[in-house]
Amino acid sequence: MGITSMFTAVSGMNVNGQGLSVVGDNIANMNTHGFKTSSVVFGDIVSQTIGSLGIGRGALLNDVSQEFTQGAFENTPNVLDMAIDGDGLFVMKKANETFYTRAGQFGIDKQGYAVNPDGYRLQGYQFDVSGVASTVVSDVNVSSINSQPNDTSQMTVYANLDSRDAVKPAFDVANSAATSNFTSTITAYDSLGNNHVLNIYYRKNQTIASGPAAGGWEWQWYAVVSAADNANIVPPATAPADQVQALGTLQFNTNGALYNQTVSTPPTGGFDFAGGATQNQSISINFGLDIANDGESGLEGTTQFGTTSTTSYLEQDGYSAGTLKSLNINSEGLMTGIFTNGQTKNVAQIVLAKFISQEGLIKQGNSRYAESFESGQPIITAPGNSGTGQILANTLELSNVDLAAEFVKMIIMQRGFQANSRMVSTSDELLTELVNLKR
Repeated sequence: MGITSMFTAVSGMNVNGQGLSVVGDNIANMNTHGFKTSSVVFGDIVSQTIGSLGIGRGALLNDVSQEFTQGAFENTPNVLDMAIDGDGLFVMKKANETFYTRAGQFGIDKQGYAVNPDGYRLQGYQFDVSGVASTVVSDVNVSSINSQPNDTSQMTVYANLDSRDAVKPAFDVANSAATSNFTSTITAYDSLGNNHVLNIYYRKNQTIASGPAAGGWEWQWYAVVSAADNANIVPPATAPADQVQALGTLQFNTNGALYNQTVSTPPTGGFDFAGGATQNQSISINFGLDIANDGESGLEGTTQFGTTSTTSYLEQDGYSAGTLKSLNINSEGLMTGIFTNGQTKNVAQIVLAKFISQEGLIKQGNSRYAESFESGQPIITAPGNSGTGQILANTLELSNVDLAAEFVKMIIMQRGFQANSRMVSTSDELLTELVNLKR
């Protein structure tokens, strides 16, 4: 009987020692990002029955379960530091192996892949150059992402033209300063992303004799491309010169409101910029909403008031080529690139994995987990779908270790170990007494 109780006590010492190891691992990883605490589950051993009574033979370590409760958050300056607010795990790959983690410490390696400190590549849906997302989960890569140029197709120019100005002689592009009243300067982009300066000259022309705007003034405008940006030879010259490549009129009523605006057939059929880009580029120039065409007040764009001529607003829709400058990640895991030309473009859609039983995942170390039969297969989806949480950029999840609770467990395990060791001593004393009976 004493020998049986001794082995029972030894099993108690073993399980409490293993429990202390689990507690020690939790405490050691209290500062490990994304770490999930583990807890031990003990079971009893029954090996024989006398009558209706089961005689226990000690304890065993039934399971070490993982607690996937939410950890606290820590802010960081790195946009690729990500935390999951809710359920789900990041998906990572290295070679042909897939792993899962709550530790969202990622960066960009020399090949442009988003990787964790161990070189595991973050997974998501990659966007192609046309902005279409792939339907296959793959490595997130930013090296091939750039912003292609866009040629200017629309311009908006608002100005006030001084009603007190005198009528100028017929416009002469070679003597624009003397034959125009005012100039607005705007930059246009060709199909290659080259920028070109476009000067819009305004010339006060004549009064309006009839119609709703009778008594008002008509102005002419001329969009001039300089010799340096002009691809055309202008006769009789043998080299490009300043050239009018679009023109029209602006009509104002007696209140200075823009009544009507017209565009004449461009002398060149469109804009011909130097530099090898596509010629005959169509650019629509808008001077504001007018009364005749838009039914508006005509006072919110270009006007003709008795004050100094000035340009008040310029806008055009073209831009040059750009390279990636920075990244942004929203709560849905959409990674957006911000480029040197001021444009933004979708790079990738980060995905999360959700398991029927997260506790069934197999620990791999470094806050990595692997799929197992007990965990079930992962559901791969965008953040916020299928019960997954949202992503917080510039944030890391701390461990969910409760230090106070771990110290309490440590004390309980220690006392359990001590009690079982005392049981060994007591069983030894009983055996000693039994041996002494012979004397």
